[in-house]
Amino acid sequence: MAMPQNTISIIYDYDQTLAPTYMQDEALFPAFGINPTNFWQRCADLVREQGFDNELAYMKVLLDCLEMDRPTNARLHELGGNLTFYKGLPEMFEEFRSGLLTDEHAAHGISVEHYIVSSGLKAMLDGSRLAPYVRRIFGCEFATDERDRITFPKRVISHTQKTQFLFRINKGMLEMDEDVNDHMAPELRPVPFQNMIYVGDGPTDVPCFTVMRRNGGHAIAVYNPDDPTRASFKKCYQLCTHADRVKNIAPSDFRRGSHLRLLLEEMIREIAGRIVQRRHDDVEAGTVRAPKF
Repeated sequence: MAMPQNTISIIYDYDQTLAPTYMQDEALFPAFGINPTNFWQRCADLVREQGFDNELAYMKVLLDCLEMDRPTNARLHELGGNLTFYKGLPEMFEEFRSGLLTDEHAAHGISVEHYIVSSGLKAMLDGSRLAPYVRRIFGCEFATDERDRITFPKRVISHTQKTQFLFRINKGMLEMDEDVNDHMAPELRPVPFQNMIYVGDGPTDVPCFTVMRRNGGHAIAVYNPDDPTRASFKKCYQLCTHADRVKNIAPSDFRRGSHLRLLLEEMIREIAGRIVQRRHDDVEAGTVRAPKF
């Protein structure tokens, strides 16, 4: 029996997509007196000299910096409450709960859900003001010792591994003990890629942009409109104009009436309209009209 496939999923990167700064710089380093410049230089050295993956490098350097004063995940969760976001967040999530879809869409059981897939720390995102609006947050995680202090990377999400979570959402396999490589027929997948929108900020999101494009999904590359160097904009421009990874770019402004907000709302309504039309077509195709006399 086929799944209803009436859910529209929006998946967001976090750093520089939903927030203008890295979560470590904003909330973690000030709490533990870590110098950001020195920290990121040590990470770059590990990547360049020892071949570390970027995400493993920052998690190792963080553990080295904290040494005997390693915090608990509960403390990281608490620090997540200090995170700030681009304009319009988290208000957009609240506003999307009503008034976005029509009564007809609602009658067909169509809904919109949100996910965050980040190379940042899941514990901090779980403690942020965005968490109540998001169905699931996927991010890097630490294991803990007998005193509940972080000890070792438990889960690392690199930019290439992010694509795994698109397929988890597609197949409804949101628990980490579920094997996302299990075969599932397209009609049984609760969220077809055509019902998905991915929002990211640059080259680290290219694998996700590519998956979305190849599978009929939607993607938006966003940039910081307040970046005086225009580097943020140039990344998105390259992705759209030269690399052909995305069709749409927009400033990271989530307020009503903004370019990004208009794109998201139009994509959602277009997907919802297609779901309704498919339902009508299926009913029509499956109906045998009674003879008329």
